[in-house]
Amino acid sequence: MSVANPYQPPRANVADVRSSSASYQPVKFWSRQGRVSRLQYLGYLMGGYLLMIAAAGILGGIAGALGFAQAAPIVGFIALVPYAVFSIIMLIQRTHDLGWSAWAALWALIPLAALVWMFKAGTPGENRFGAPPPPNSGKVKVLAGVWLLLPVIGILAAISLPAYMDYTKRAKAAGMQQPQSLQQQTTSP
Repeated sequence: MSVANPYQPPRANVADVRSSSASYQPVKFWSRQGRVSRLQYLGYLMGGYLLMIAAAGILGGIAGALGFAQAAPIVGFIALVPYAVFSIIMLIQRTHDLGWSAWAALWALIPLAALVWMFKAGTPGENRFGAPPPPNSGKVKVLAGVWLLLPVIGILAAISLPAYMDYTKRAKAAGMQQPQSLQQQTTSP
């Protein structure tokens, strides 16, 4: 006959305590609910940006092909509206990952304050906005890498394009200043 120990601590299953293998919540692209990590935030914004550029080009091309060439930029600008909504939704989800209310996303309007959303780590585990976001996929890593390389590409283009334009102007000027005898030798059979 076994006698229960009266000094033994009680055992109870508590539903709100999670083990170290916490479940993940899926990313919801068009919902304010949920969380996204830093890398997902950058990757999804870049993916949305590339889709917006493609949609703007297609819409502008269709408008130009239909004879509305003057309205093509305005029609292409229509693709910016869904991207702006998507960006705000991703900003709210990133804010939730930090453990802040969606109203804190207004702080991103302060110059350089938006860097907090890129560099501050989210809350580990579950917070009041849900389970942690899923691990980053390879696609997210590639898109985030493209986002990080975009400023570098822009700076290189800003340096190299004016230098190339200056080179072509100097080459044309040098070509026009060739001596007449050299020009005649190159044109005669």
